[in-house]
Amino acid sequence: MVMRFHSSCALILGAGLTLTSSVSAQRRVPVERTALGELTEAGIAESSGIAVSRRYAGVLWTHNDSGDDPVLYALSLTGHLLARYRVVGARAVDWEDISLGPCPDPGMGPSCLFIADTGDNQERRTRVIIYVVPEPDPTTDGAALRETQPAHALRVRYHDGPRDAEAIAVRPDGVVMIITKGRSGPVLRYEISPSELLGDSLVLVPVDTMPIDPQPLRGRWVTGAAVSPSGERAVIGTHTELYFFERSASGWRLDGAGCWLGFPLRQYEAVDFLDEEFVVVTSEKTPGADGVIHKLRC
Repeated sequence: MVMRFHSSCALILGAGLTLTSSVSAQRRVPVERTALGELTEAGIAESSGIAVSRRYAGVLWTHNDSGDDPVLYALSLTGHLLARYRVVGARAVDWEDISLGPCPDPGMGPSCLFIADTGDNQERRTRVIIYVVPEPDPTTDGAALRETQPAHALRVRYHDGPRDAEAIAVRPDGVVMIITKGRSGPVLRYEISPSELLGDSLVLVPVDTMPIDPQPLRGRWVTGAAVSPSGERAVIGTHTELYFFERSASGWRLDGAGCWLGFPLRQYEAVDFLDEEFVVVTSEKTPGADGVIHKLRC
């Protein structure tokens, strides 16, 4: 399919989110951009989520989209395979994103991986699952397949019916945000508190309706999200754009226009903060080209 893309920017509104910039017809582009590596190892055909480790310097966690086993891959920033883990107690129906944050139970350890098995292209799944698993140590024993500690599974049902969601982000206070793709309606944001994460099931009600205009022919479906290490910045990614926000006393403030990732399209699926300024993004494999890891600043 030939896709043509046009400039745009989006602002997030709603409870706790404050509009402080007007929509601009202009777009910006990365002021710094570095190709770190390619996803040539370990059968990573579609890096659908990415999480930057805060405990183990230079480590990225990723996973494939649907079609793989419930396996996590630890990579270096250049894409070198460090370790592989089968997530004990998990299934991989349609894993779409991953994030790192404080474990909801201190007994689980200091940091946990949050895996969003929330993909639902047909929007027919009555329940989706968030898996929470303590972050393993990927720095020993090489790339032989190992096992994680048992994952905690939270089964989620949306109050407003099935939704396709490809973005999960965990704030430093442990609150999980799920953001829908916008496949068949508005882009919605949901929140899960740390105490709710420890339950077995949960019904979610949207806390925000986001005026991101979902347009697949422009690559504008939400595919990833992240919160910076300080919790003061957030990013929402589509296949072709990144939107940055700064936290303020009254909510979130849009930090300029959307950042255009470029054409020809590499279908970007995942984003996370390396630090407060730089993000890392990954793309899926396309015919004749492996997926890539890019570091950039907008």
